[in-house]
Amino acid sequence: MDDLKQLLQHLSIGVAVVELESWAVLFENAKFFDALPPGEDADAPVTIRIPDLKADRALERLGQGRAYSFEIESKIGARTTPLSIVIRPMPEHRDTALIECHDISKQKQAEYMLESYSKMSEKHTRELQREKERGEKLLLNIMPRSVYEEMKDFGTTTPHRFDSASVLMLDFVGFTDMAISHDPSGLITELNDMFTAFDRIVELFGCERIKTIGDAYMAVSGVPDTNPDHAHNVARVALRIRRYLERRNAAHTEPWLCRIGINTGPLIGSVVGIQKYVYDIFGPGVNLAARMESHSEPMQITLCEETYDLIKDEFSCTPRGEAEIKGFGTKMLYSLDSELGR
Repeated sequence: MDDLKQLLQHLSIGVAVVELESWAVLFENAKFFDALPPGEDADAPVTIRIPDLKADRALERLGQGRAYSFEIESKIGARTTPLSIVIRPMPEHRDTALIECHDISKQKQAEYMLESYSKMSEKHTRELQREKERGEKLLLNIMPRSVYEEMKDFGTTTPHRFDSASVLMLDFVGFTDMAISHDPSGLITELNDMFTAFDRIVELFGCERIKTIGDAYMAVSGVPDTNPDHAHNVARVALRIRRYLERRNAAHTEPWLCRIGINTGPLIGSVVGIQKYVYDIFGPGVNLAARMESHSEPMQITLCEETYDLIKDEFSCTPRGEAEIKGFGTKMLYSLDSELGR
């Protein structure tokens, strides 16, 4: 035992030899004593010095020839030190056990740093995800989802020609005068509320809002995803928008009156810009929709023969006669009145 004591005294960890029946300390080196001092009773058994030691469980393990280990915190003055306690059987001295005391401060510090880094990494990942979702939401406000997906996958988009799509153009009557005579904050709030309502209607009927310029609003169906019912969809959007404004005007003292034009024809759709992306549509079909809008009376929906031929079986339209359209010659115009059966 003396040779064993000499060996244990020079170890870099705290060790003690205890008598199992009473858990009295038979020997302990300086590191064990310093880590787990006996307090007022110098002869206190190790179960007193280590309150978390479950003696019954330890004896059961030792009886099976196995080690029993657990972790504690030793508080000496203001300092708290995390310790790993391992109790091992001593086969040559079956009535005794060897207790090892390991200072695991560095290990715990490393675990804490790893946990802190993991939490910071998770927080950073969440912030990046939120930024990504914000960026995606902003881009989806200025371009259709299928175009956004193409740009996300390939870094660019290809302009596409659409042989047949339907375009809706809308603006408000007398908006310029309103902008001069009304409080700008209240005016823009009302305009934003109406455009938000228009967006919901456009989405409801599977169309895409392309852009707003001042008081002008443009939407399309059949772009960028082709749809055989594009003319019907845009017609329903136009009627629903007009109905929304009629109900809004009935509840307010100052009416907002719109003009709406619809046209069906070929056009091109593409993302334009480098630093400020925007998805836009181009071509004669877009220009003719603008001409239809300018030929509308307040709260009137005007369309030409190309759209009328596609929707005439499901919508009620009133012929307005022929008109000379700048850049397009003579066109037969119709006003859209209602959807049949509604």
